[in-house]
Amino acid sequence: MNVTNLGGPISAETRINDRIRVPEVRLVGPNGEQVGIVRIEDALRLAQEADLDLVEVAPQARPPVCKLMDYGKFKYESAQKARESRRNQQLTVIKEQKLRPKIDSHDYATKRGHVVRFLEHGNKVKVTIMFRGREQSRPELGYRLLQRLADDVAELGFVEATPKQDGRNMIMVLAPHKKQPPKGKSGEDVDEAVAEGGE
Repeated sequence: MNVTNLGGPISAETRINDRIRVPEVRLVGPNGEQVGIVRIEDALRLAQEADLDLVEVAPQARPPVCKLMDYGKFKYESAQKARESRRNQQLTVIKEQKLRPKIDSHDYATKRGHVVRFLEHGNKVKVTIMFRGREQSRPELGYRLLQRLADDVAELGFVEATPKQDGRNMIMVLAPHKKQPPKGKSGEDVDEAVAEGGE
């Protein structure tokens, strides 16, 4: 037996002009002025005379609220605003870089290069020092290494979370300076970061 869901909304799409099927509406003029409750026929006639659309802006209200506006222009401006807010809303990606306390200078230079690149792209970097065995009794080795790294990349970023011991690891978070314009998409290199995160 086919049972239809009677609870959900019929359509999320905004109804305009003759698609508004109610006997009367609370009408708002093109400049936001309250016209009052009018019959749908009168509202449609006013819209036609003003060369505007009648747009349902609050369908849940009783009676529904409708506004006289240029719907095409309204949709265009809404899309522009949404695009602008997406552009301004920068996605923060946290990359991870793992080091050992007794890292050799070549490996250190490679890892530092990754951290530099991540900061240049506007990403935060979680730097983890992994201690093994007896290294755990020498946390100052990890601390000194993290301090050295922070000093080496000071032009691009700053220490957002100071080094702290977390079990067998020591963790520090570096964040890019605000004025640093992100290069490329902030979401790129994610797989690469995971691959490079190992030893």
